[in-house]
Amino acid sequence: MSSAFDQSRTDGFDEDIRLVDRFLGGEAGAFDILYSKYYDRVYAVALGVLLKPEEAADATQEIFTLVYRNLTKFDKRSKFSTWIYRVAVNRSIQQARTIKNQKLNLPLDVAADRPATNEDHSVDPRVSYALSKLGPDDRAAITLFYWDDLSLTEIGDTLGISANAAKTRLFRARERFRHYYEEVAD
Repeated sequence: MSSAFDQSRTDGFDEDIRLVDRFLGGEAGAFDILYSKYYDRVYAVALGVLLKPEEAADATQEIFTLVYRNLTKFDKRSKFSTWIYRVAVNRSIQQARTIKNQKLNLPLDVAADRPATNEDHSVDPRVSYALSKLGPDDRAAITLFYWDDLSLTEIGDTLGISANAAKTRLFRARERFRHYYEEVAD
């Protein structure tokens, strides 16, 4: 016997699977629907990991390009949302590492000539500082939990780890976040 709640949870799952099937069957508009449905969430994941809107926008476009090219590899036994979050997290972490390495290799004369950027100060600067100090893996766990409201099981699926490992990762990420946040407050 299935409850109305169970049915409503599977409707979105089934709808995404139907859209994937329609796209793979040649209906290009089905991908547009998936793109519209998940764009904001994918962007939020990328922004949570990368911390800069322009980098997050670039990553989001790359993520959807990867999804478009690899949709045939999607295992329809799992949720599409979990799969796209996994692509988003992995690509964002990869980009964060690339950016970090590029900044490390920036010649001193080029760095000295760069103008200071105007940061968005609408977010508490202590939060921005603490997030910037975290590694991309920690930012991904925090973003998925707090901004995307994913459960520990969903975070584990997205990150390719167990729910218990996701719980541990989130706990440690929160502890590191708290440390950096309090560092500024002192």
